[in-house]
Amino acid sequence: MTKPFSIKELMARAEALLRRRRAGEHRKVRFGDCEMDFDAGRLARAGREVELSPTESALLRFFIEHSNHALTRDQILDGVWGYDRYVIPRSVDRFVTTLRAKIEPDPENPRFVRTVREIGYRFELEEENGSAAARREPKADKPPAGRRNG
Repeated sequence: MTKPFSIKELMARAEALLRRRRAGEHRKVRFGDCEMDFDAGRLARAGREVELSPTESALLRFFIEHSNHALTRDQILDGVWGYDRYVIPRSVDRFVTTLRAKIEPDPENPRFVRTVREIGYRFELEEENGSAAARREPKADKPPAGRRNG
């Protein structure tokens, strides 16, 4: 990291590093008829393998790690693409659309990747009989810090 840098940026980078390290704890996550195996880097839907690009895989992982939290496009950009690359916020929309086509039973009426008006997106994991339908490691209490203008 080049100097000068702000404490907020240092904290955001440290949190991102810890998130990536915790991400390694996830093995398999099930939601709906999908199962994501992060160790193998494979998504299966109804028992059939679904091909994901590296960015789609990173986006799905980020959504799962921050499930049930409303995330801004900037938070998603920072968490998936990082600070070193310039990607416009509308790129998130394009990747969400392709991801929905691969994981949603009805992409026009999404069940998992929900749009949060004037904010961004939320990945919803369902509850069945009081237990989580998705099996995963505990998630962080707070969503990641967003980008700062300037």
